[in-house]
Amino acid sequence: MTLIDSLSTLSFTPFESRWISPSNIAFVKYWGKKGQQLPANPSLSMTLKECVTESKVSFLPSDNLEVSLFLEGSRQDSFAFKIKTYLQNLGFDRLKVHIATKNTFPHGAGIASSASGLSAFALCLTDYLYHLKGKTEDQEFMQSASHLARLASGSACRSVYGGFNVWGESKISHDLYTSQLSLIHSDFFHLQDTVLVIDEKEKDVSSTQGHAKMGEHFFAEARFIQARNNFDKCLRALASGDIESLGQVLESEALSLHAMMLTSPEAFTLLRPKTLTAIEMIWDFRRQGKLPLYFTLDAGPNLHLIYPESYKNKIYPFIQHELAPLAVNVIYDERGEGPIRC
Repeated sequence: MTLIDSLSTLSFTPFESRWISPSNIAFVKYWGKKGQQLPANPSLSMTLKECVTESKVSFLPSDNLEVSLFLEGSRQDSFAFKIKTYLQNLGFDRLKVHIATKNTFPHGAGIASSASGLSAFALCLTDYLYHLKGKTEDQEFMQSASHLARLASGSACRSVYGGFNVWGESKISHDLYTSQLSLIHSDFFHLQDTVLVIDEKEKDVSSTQGHAKMGEHFFAEARFIQARNNFDKCLRALASGDIESLGQVLESEALSLHAMMLTSPEAFTLLRPKTLTAIEMIWDFRRQGKLPLYFTLDAGPNLHLIYPESYKNKIYPFIQHELAPLAVNVIYDERGEGPIRC
């Protein structure tokens, strides 16, 4: 039984919920789906601390399903339609939903704003369903929220837990919801993630469109094998505190993701010239200074710079003086503890 079973028997009542939910950065990517919002390979992510979405959701009984959504005070009908379709697919048909939401970081630029936004909504929806069913929050609350978030956006299911998380079928994880990793070396408890925002514009090709292109990709199966191998390497590196091995996985995964875009049947790229310039500068910096600064990318042009907190004072000057001029914004972030109920 799940929370969305027997919706037709519930008597909808007014309710309001408010959550702050973080973005996450995938260390091991999934690119390609199967079934109902299921990943073609397992992924591993780190929840962020400063890149968050705050959402307040009001639920009211109604004769039909209505959804309104305001992002930072501006009405967003396309996002509202996406939420409405999502709720319809879950079986809601007599509900008026009003969403007021805001981000601390650019929307739609490849920093997983859909993950933070839709996980925040899923947490509010889980709140509401618990209220309707007379349940008090229990140990299954977050698992239920992760399940509901996955049905809205795959990466959103990884944002309902803090720290490091895994999603997808493996020896330690599932397709249906995220599991939190507990075996993490203390060196990574405060792992830094400085986001170099090269371009704040919304992506030309959405992640949903990109996933769909993997269906006919000549290199798809080889990519899934590579991701599974990197998944195992990443687990070992996180457990042992091996930053060099972790960094190798980060960069391999980032470049492989964008290689899949460049070699897809209808080729496209989300990289920008300054993205490539920054990557070459990072490689040169690491070779010359022997300092553990690595990068990864989500489906966008913006670089996540990953490094241990203990090296912050040595790496900060390079970011501030050399890399920051390439960016329109720099967000200093780190491993976060997960969502917060407001």
